[in-house]
Amino acid sequence: MVLALATLAQLVEQRFCKAKVPGSSPGGGSKNKNMELQVGVKAMARNKEGKYLLLRRSAKNYPGARGVWDWDIVGGRIDAGISLRENLIREIREETGLIFNGPMKLLAAQDIFPDKKDRHVVRLTYMIELDGEPKLNLKEHEEFAWVAPEELKTWEGLDFYVRELVEEGVL
Repeated sequence: MVLALATLAQLVEQRFCKAKVPGSSPGGGSKNKNMELQVGVKAMARNKEGKYLLLRRSAKNYPGARGVWDWDIVGGRIDAGISLRENLIREIREETGLIFNGPMKLLAAQDIFPDKKDRHVVRLTYMIELDGEPKLNLKEHEEFAWVAPEELKTWEGLDFYVRELVEEGVL
């Protein structure tokens, strides 16, 4: 499974960094020829105490998120032509002010089909070690919390895709 995920990450990085690509169905047929494929990198950032970093989305920028999916993990969409690693390092710095330079372990690849029918987002989530107190970009996030693994299961407002990883025992 890890080899397959690593291979997927390399393929996505090399070929599909936010490009118009044909959609496909399991049978190989085309579902939406003009669907835009976007790639996002996220990180389950764990500190030395074994707690995970959650960031609360800005109510101003994400008004529909409050109480539903307002707590997320660090990360965002990649910039084409830049490695997945460099994109994740940039996102961590932009969102938390922290510098990351350690190893990354790919945990999961998830498909996201937003309400817009012309977009498909592939979300690659990595496990990383990260220490320090974040200095948030308040345009994107209002607060942060370091959360124990057992608390993640019942954390109110946890992002759907993070909750999926927790419930599937990926962590």
